[in-house]
Amino acid sequence: MSKRTAQAPEPRAPEPQAPAPEPAGPRTALTLSRRRLLGTVGAAGAAGLVVGGAGGALSTAAAHEDGPAAALSSLGSTEVPFRDDRAKQQAGITTPLQASGHLVAFDLAPGSDRKAAAALLRRWSRTAEQLMAGRAPDADTGVALDAGPSSLTVTFGLGHSFFDRTGLTKHRPVQLDPLPDFSADALDPKRSNGDLWIQIGADDALVAFHALRALQKDAAGTARLRWQMNGFNRSPGATAHPMTARNLMGQVDGTNNPKPADPDFDERIFVGRDAAQEWMRGGSYAVVRRIRMLLDDWEKRSRHEQERVIGRRKDNGAPLTGGSETTPMKLDATGADGLPVIPANAHARVAAPESNQGAAMLRRPFSYHDGFREDGAPDAGLLFICWQADPLRAFTQVQRKLDRGDALSPFLRHEASGLYAVPPAAAPGGYVGQPLLEG
Repeated sequence: MSKRTAQAPEPRAPEPQAPAPEPAGPRTALTLSRRRLLGTVGAAGAAGLVVGGAGGALSTAAAHEDGPAAALSSLGSTEVPFRDDRAKQQAGITTPLQASGHLVAFDLAPGSDRKAAAALLRRWSRTAEQLMAGRAPDADTGVALDAGPSSLTVTFGLGHSFFDRTGLTKHRPVQLDPLPDFSADALDPKRSNGDLWIQIGADDALVAFHALRALQKDAAGTARLRWQMNGFNRSPGATAHPMTARNLMGQVDGTNNPKPADPDFDERIFVGRDAAQEWMRGGSYAVVRRIRMLLDDWEKRSRHEQERVIGRRKDNGAPLTGGSETTPMKLDATGADGLPVIPANAHARVAAPESNQGAAMLRRPFSYHDGFREDGAPDAGLLFICWQADPLRAFTQVQRKLDRGDALSPFLRHEASGLYAVPPAAAPGGYVGQPLLEG
């Protein structure tokens, strides 16, 4: 799938260092109540804590009410709300990219019916809300005992087979019809699809693992693990200034992403009010692809060759026709030889909305590295995740175009795939998917 179709959400601006605390006596430490800190974060929101600010800046607060505790960094104390009155969608869709992620799919166990599925989603929603607020659930493992929320998000989706297993086939949206076969596909069915899907993201790997383990324990007896994939991105604050992420090919990966400020953003990414299935209104559809990069082959190419394959400069992501990363491509520009400056099969050209009747999707990927294959090549690439209101008009349309002639395709292998309906956020006191399961 496209590495350039659309960019991940806006990069996070670095946070200025907090003022140094007042000098402390020899037995005095900068301490902070966990309960008080989390309350402060919730009240302050984005204005109080810049998401993904420079690591090491300490959040300061008044004296403790729960006893001494080590002060959390701004990175650790940042909280993403499980439900937001201003937005209908679940967290983890427009949330800025996090440093660590897990994708996991479950199948309902034999005998688990609609009632059991509802109970599981109720448990999962409760656990996710607690963890995203930095609170430990019941019977906690203690893995992240001294950590804050660290921008944790947990996002839930429902696969095509979920509706058959719960007797809700007539409520399955047509947008969940299976994706077509593509010529580059070499899909492993054991690592594809699934009744239930969870995306976990956090800026601390232990916090992400903690959430994964808690949700897996919640599923015991009701759903069985089908597959799991682990990913990563650059850590917030690792660069001197905010910038679009790079993938494992070294390319700036994510230019041209739809932006929340765009007038048609909601129309492209979220299900509208007139959707046939009322329970999905305000939700979105996630396409997940595990795409292995043939890095040994790619790295043998010169930078000039790589840039012509992509259609953009490697150092700053600018189109070959000039400017900066955000400069529009001049698809009609030709060189002295009369040929297009951006080759006809360049990835950026083939995947561009201008080449696909305006089709676009919100890309929010993780990179992955699962060791090395028997031939010594790295088993590494992209956990591609894209969001759209209608996969047929977004992902499928663009991928079909790429399938017919994309210069990047020979360096990629699509090895796993999934499509999931991601309902809107839970209502206060409710759980994700409740209108479907109790409607």
